[in-house]
Amino acid sequence: MEGFSRDGMRFEVSDEGPVGAETVVLLHGFPQSARSWTGVSRRLLAAGYRVIAPDQRGYTPQARPRSRRAYRLHELVADVAALVDATGAERVHLVGHDWGGGVAWMVAATRPDLLHTLTAVSAPHPRAVVRAMLTSRQSWQAWHVGAFQIPWFPEAAIRSRDGRLAVAMLERSGLSADLARAYTDRLINDPGRLAAALRWYRAMPLDTLTGLRTPAVTVPTTYAWSTGDIAIGRRAAELTSRWVTGPYDFKVLDGVSHWIPEQAPEELATYILERIKSNGDGQR
Repeated sequence: MEGFSRDGMRFEVSDEGPVGAETVVLLHGFPQSARSWTGVSRRLLAAGYRVIAPDQRGYTPQARPRSRRAYRLHELVADVAALVDATGAERVHLVGHDWGGGVAWMVAATRPDLLHTLTAVSAPHPRAVVRAMLTSRQSWQAWHVGAFQIPWFPEAAIRSRDGRLAVAMLERSGLSADLARAYTDRLINDPGRLAAALRWYRAMPLDTLTGLRTPAVTVPTTYAWSTGDIAIGRRAAELTSRWVTGPYDFKVLDGVSHWIPEQAPEELATYILERIKSNGDGQR
């Protein structure tokens, strides 16, 4: 499968491994792409799984609507449902990092019929984030969400001085210099990509009630959080268990930054494989 279509849009997809094998779907975040999963995919493929990683809405040139309403959570969930249908699998093992993790939580909460398991990475359950904002420094740690709501300024700041400010901020968050430069170049050199990526954030105010009402997750779930994550604090991470009623495992990577798929692919792949193989027998 080279891609899939939905509502007149065409999504680019990396599809590797045996077609008849159990399927793992990997959802990237901001400002990444399917390639952020390269290190994780290698281990999953070696274990015999089919691994599918799409470039999500806005990151694919032919799936780049201009309205921020087109980036609301129900649209992002519908994209994943269309992808699962295109794979030919009845259910998949879903993994999401950063924004991809937020979408993965919503898929698990509202479309559990699509999933065998969930592995969320660097993204707590939405209601855990809201609770943590009231009782910890989480609101301060998520300062960029508010900054991205400002018209024009984020685009100008990211593009300024050939992206040097954006590169510096990504490096400060723990991303390697090479990847910080590569991710920034894709944002500023692909017309429309940057504005589309920011629409994920700018659609958030339209989904306030959706986040507050996100159901508890019943599918077997692993949540991976890292102590060096500057965007997600420990309080939100630890509260997540309150909104998982199925088998649940909380993994903590000491000294690792927000960029777990790139910085600790072997460890993350191990967690994903453990969750897949337990298939419901994990521990809270």
